[in-house]
Amino acid sequence: MPISGNSSTQLEFLLTDSDPNETDAITHQAASRSVGIGIDFGTSNSAAALFDGKQIHLIQLEANATVMPSATYIDRDYQIRTGQDAINQYIESNTGRTVELSAEVLGEGRTSTGQIGDNGLPEEAATQKIYGQAIIDSGQQGRLFRGIKRLLGNGATQRIMVFERAFRLVALITPLLVRISRSIQPVLLSLTPGARPDHACIGHPVNFEGNRHDGNQSALALLAEAYGYAEFREQSFYAEPIAAALSYVYAHPHTQEQTLLAVDFGGGTLDLCIMRRSGADFSVIATHGIGLGGDHIDQLMFKGLLFPLLGKGERWRRAGEDREIETLFPFEDYEEYLLNWTVSYILNQNKYTTPLMQRISLGDNAAIRFRRLYDLVKNNYSYLVFQCLKDLKAALSEQEEARLDIPELDIDVVVTRHEFEAMIAEVLEQFADAISALLNRTGLSNDAIQLVVRTGGSSLIPAVKRILDERFPGRVVEHDPFTSVAAGLAIAEYLGLGTQPAVSLTD
Repeated sequence: MPISGNSSTQLEFLLTDSDPNETDAITHQAASRSVGIGIDFGTSNSAAALFDGKQIHLIQLEANATVMPSATYIDRDYQIRTGQDAINQYIESNTGRTVELSAEVLGEGRTSTGQIGDNGLPEEAATQKIYGQAIIDSGQQGRLFRGIKRLLGNGATQRIMVFERAFRLVALITPLLVRISRSIQPVLLSLTPGARPDHACIGHPVNFEGNRHDGNQSALALLAEAYGYAEFREQSFYAEPIAAALSYVYAHPHTQEQTLLAVDFGGGTLDLCIMRRSGADFSVIATHGIGLGGDHIDQLMFKGLLFPLLGKGERWRRAGEDREIETLFPFEDYEEYLLNWTVSYILNQNKYTTPLMQRISLGDNAAIRFRRLYDLVKNNYSYLVFQCLKDLKAALSEQEEARLDIPELDIDVVVTRHEFEAMIAEVLEQFADAISALLNRTGLSNDAIQLVVRTGGSSLIPAVKRILDERFPGRVVEHDPFTSVAAGLAIAEYLGLGTQPAVSLTD
């Protein structure tokens, strides 16, 4: 739901250096709630915050962290785990597990034997089951779901099968929101005795991923429903890049007139907002968002760094009926599963492992690459590999070169920042183009932007910083990459800035 225009909002108590007692008086007059709750349900991670008019209170969602993976795990008994616990359980239940897909029973059929029985009717043969494709993993102990936010704007995905039951998307999101609500409760009670977390300002990207023209409204309706099931009965929505800008405005109050660009580059989307602030007022000029984020970067790293080390591009010789056949190894059959670690366990079945064993048996120089791929598949190391890639990405944000060390696969290579940037060149180009598109739409030049607020995990990449620094020299600041949106949402609810959902909720 793009937000644009020039609706002005009073923020005097946040932007002026006043006497504390005087500020309190203004606060009570301006605030719509005694405590605002903000929830940033993200593609990769989630965060929550409270704002009491004076201070931001970040909610501890994990044992030692305020940021929680947006992950849900459902086992065969339909018991649910969330966050890091969900990921840990998925890894534990799939590491080293051989997948055995069995045929799905579609029904039963009965045919005639071709003989006439004693009663004068055709004699029937025994009943036989009719099978479909081999799609049921009988040994699978549970399903892991991460990145569900990506599906909200795509009407083609309404339900997801979890063993024998069809789950709506809201059913996969709600457990995460319930956990967030329970984490908020004790902090809220410490600020306002007797209060309940039955209200929240809900963050959303400028544009949800998907191909429907009404994808934003559909996604917001699904989000509102999920929050309602988690007992957040009073809801408001606020665009995530505006929330990030708002939290910066609160953290850095001044009265200078300023045109500000907020760049929120996270795990799933790139969201932009141009805001004009003047004294006690701010107005949103325009927003823009595209489906581009850190998850896509991780996949490009996997392709560029690991595919060649796992056998991509190698040839395969094998015996045919009357002659030896030599072709490229069908690596493309493995690629989609390798790039999506939550389903990579599917590769651990004979139709994928047998060709690998045959290729390894050739014993040539390339056999070691296919041995790596075989070990990755048999031991379900995909999540481990992606974590190593994320660690490498973080290291390259701090230094010019870093080591990708995966001893489980006998991989130890040094990667330079220059090589990394070459791998993600298409992402960097899309990033720069998105900023140009927003500025062109508003008719603003680079020089018209006095401040750029950079936030989101992907904004820490040096090449991303460089694009912004070269375009807006001396005007780019980093702001709380993982919690700025949640903080801004809490402030927005405290001030009553969010829009109301387009759906009604019942108790």
